[in-house]
Amino acid sequence: MSDTNHQMKAVRIHQFGDSNVLVHESATRPEAQLGEVLIRAHAAGINPVDWKTRKGQGVAGHMPPFPIILGWDVSGTIAALGAGVNDFRVGDDVFGMIRFPKMGSAYAEYVSSPADHVALKPKSLDHVQAAAVPLAALTAWQALVGVADLQAGQRVLIHAAAGGVGHFAVQLAKSIGAFVTGTASPHNLQFVRDLGADEVFDYTSGPFEKTLRDFDVVLDTYGGEVAARSYQVMKKGGILVSILGGGNKGLASGMGLRSESILVKPEKKQLSQIADLIDKGKIRPFIQSSFPLAQAKKAHEISQEGHVRGKIVLSIP
Repeated sequence: MSDTNHQMKAVRIHQFGDSNVLVHESATRPEAQLGEVLIRAHAAGINPVDWKTRKGQGVAGHMPPFPIILGWDVSGTIAALGAGVNDFRVGDDVFGMIRFPKMGSAYAEYVSSPADHVALKPKSLDHVQAAAVPLAALTAWQALVGVADLQAGQRVLIHAAAGGVGHFAVQLAKSIGAFVTGTASPHNLQFVRDLGADEVFDYTSGPFEKTLRDFDVVLDTYGGEVAARSYQVMKKGGILVSILGGGNKGLASGMGLRSESILVKPEKKQLSQIADLIDKGKIRPFIQSSFPLAQAKKAHEISQEGHVRGKIVLSIP
């Protein structure tokens, strides 16, 4: 029996660096271990953490030895079940954020995943759309629902509302019944309105803290000085949740505010709840562009420019 049956195509890096270190090549197909499923991947989502990790700046503390397959978001079909897995069947369509912040190895034809890191794919989405969802939507969910406990009628400010996390956060906050303000560049203002935002702010028009105020919740997708300036637009007792380790608890508490930072984690139940909201028409991923797996380099270059509307996805033929 030849070894070709155990090979697959994947995009790997053999060192840290710019987009040229991404290599589309043959790799050994993983197997489903105890408690795992093997997924025949149809699409992999791109997130900023992917290229940061490629450069050695992302979750590099969790890296195995080179060569490494990047990527965490996957949508595909279960090809095999490891021992002890009984909540899925071979042939089920699933999606998930795999192993984060350890390596998920999603830029590949086959991906092994802990069974509790995936959920049944939303029926209303194809695989390319579904692969855009997990990391960004889970981040929005864990920030707004988990940490901020956002309630109907509260006022929430979402920075970079047209981006991957932001465009899900706007829709999620609206589904909860909050009053949503989103910041965006001029060419994305209408897009953010169309997502359901009650109010949009053009961040190129001047400092947002001079115009906006009275927020119960702020979702900070930038960190640094944007977080610090955001405290000025919040109500007493309000909470800022940063997804990039931003925020300053001391400064916030001195102003009568709360400041928290999250690192997204795989969570099957939340993923199923997100899938349900998608199938009910409350949330839709927006795909700016998709590329075949072999063009991961191009996808990284676009993501790195920092102006992506919604998401970029790799399709895996």
